[in-house]
Amino acid sequence: MKIVSTLLLALLLFTGCAGKKFFEPEDSESFDANSSSLSSDIESINRSGATLEDKTYISASGVSSMKLLEGYEFLNSSNGIILSTNNKDKVAIDSKEIEIGDIVVAASLENDLLALVYANNSIALYDLQKERFVFKEYYKESIVNDTRITNPHFMSNIILFPTLDGKVIVVSKDNNQVVKNIVVDPDSTFNNIIYLDVINDTLVAATNNKIIAVGTGNLFIKDYEIREVITNDSHIFIATIDGQLIKMNTELDVLGSKKYRFAKFHALAYGGNALYGLESQGYLIKVEDDFEHDTIYDFSFDAESKAIAVKDTIYFGDEYIQFK
Repeated sequence: MKIVSTLLLALLLFTGCAGKKFFEPEDSESFDANSSSLSSDIESINRSGATLEDKTYISASGVSSMKLLEGYEFLNSSNGIILSTNNKDKVAIDSKEIEIGDIVVAASLENDLLALVYANNSIALYDLQKERFVFKEYYKESIVNDTRITNPHFMSNIILFPTLDGKVIVVSKDNNQVVKNIVVDPDSTFNNIIYLDVINDTLVAATNNKIIAVGTGNLFIKDYEIREVITNDSHIFIATIDGQLIKMNTELDVLGSKKYRFAKFHALAYGGNALYGLESQGYLIKVEDDFEHDTIYDFSFDAESKAIAVKDTIYFGDEYIQFK
């Protein structure tokens, strides 16, 4: 009986391994651009940047030589001001610590207003001048979340709060009250908002399973199994679980797509009029802006190390490369 069980286990393991599929391009080229070195490996990442093991950080401005406070991780940067968290009960604004009472997973700052998203899925506004909360709302707690939690977004007279249960909460700056509740994805298991941006006066938000675009009087929704989302000045780019790279306009019309069978994308960056996708088997895929032409490069990196793209730069392990 023991022999039968052992054989059955071996068969199951062999079948599982045999069933794994990997991206294997017919043709690829060597990548001749040099990467630059980070001061240490990436320790943690979020939608807006990363913390390195030596406590320096990556933000939208690039790699910083400054260090975060001891025990803190990078959250976001707002007009050159760095927000970080101790993953307990405080947020730091540059080096000034603010007691906020619980674990914060996302934050943004404009003037004296600090917008916060908590791990328990509550959202809040803290007035730095008044040194108190001026708004707080509680939403359904989300047990399982994608790590790419995105930050609140300030607009002229409103603040957009991404929640962990698939909503975007619109809060008025004038009276600190909720004026709209936009449901992006109420049903799936991993449904926290992983992307939030405004391009050409259109709100773009996404979870792992849906992407929406909200313009003046218009709402567009599409279902995709999404691995990554980025935008440039006028277009949206997504990478899907089944290996597609897709270009869309702000009405979510597909302007171009490429399918790379079994490709698993770790990060997307846009620079030099091309989209770049970092693929898990050691490839970098470049798709020209017309989505007609592409080039697949051999690109060595450790797929087990953390990788993140911020604007036109991909950071991986202890290296990074910028596309211009």
